[in-house]
Amino acid sequence: MSSCQANMSCQGKKSWPELVGKDGNEAAEIIKSENCFVKQTPVLPEGSIVTADFRCDRVRVFVDSCGKVVKTPVIT
Repeated sequence: MSSCQANMSCQGKKSWPELVGKDGNEAAEIIKSENCFVKQTPVLPEGSIVTADFRCDRVRVFVDSCGKVVKTPVIT
């Protein structure tokens, strides 16, 4: 287990409230450009079932049927 996972203290920006309402794919790219430690930015339909594991290198982007971000993307 990495120290990042052990203490839940991740490096860099952790939340992107300004991306709510934006295109999900564009939001995913912005997230990666603003935090170089984030490597995974899956764009998922709102309400998708996801794993409960915590990872400092992942931000899930939840979108509506039009592909717009519906929830503040955060490191999960």
